[in-house]
Amino acid sequence: MALTAGIPAPSFTTTDTDGKSVSLADYSGKTVVLYFYPKDDTPGCTKEACSFRDHYSAYQGKDIVVFGVSGDDETSHQQFTQKFSLPFPLLTDVDHSIMRAYDVDGGGYAQRVTYVINGEGHIEKVYTSVNTQTHATDILADLGL
Repeated sequence: MALTAGIPAPSFTTTDTDGKSVSLADYSGKTVVLYFYPKDDTPGCTKEACSFRDHYSAYQGKDIVVFGVSGDDETSHQQFTQKFSLPFPLLTDVDHSIMRAYDVDGGGYAQRVTYVINGEGHIEKVYTSVNTQTHATDILADLGL
């Protein structure tokens, strides 16, 4: 069962698509959209990533960062990013520690859950039912953008 809104978001440190270290604490003061997805380059995951890609400009300049998280490694993330021209980082979670911390470990893959984390580091919104084609715009609407 996913975590609930109002609680502090679990901290994490991992690497992104390019091997750069990323910590949730690095984004204090910003809204973080942390979307978990099962696997790179699968139909639903591709639709969701492309939804964020196609509406990414609406997130820019508003102190909002978008991260996709799956159990795939950097090589897989790089191929997925290049194939679909994704403009935001994908985070690696090969040991599933982030999935477990956010209670989305589906037994070897991430369940499709998104957390919106506010600038103070608290979970503001949880999406457990995701329309992969409209997810990015659904979040924008909920944020009033």
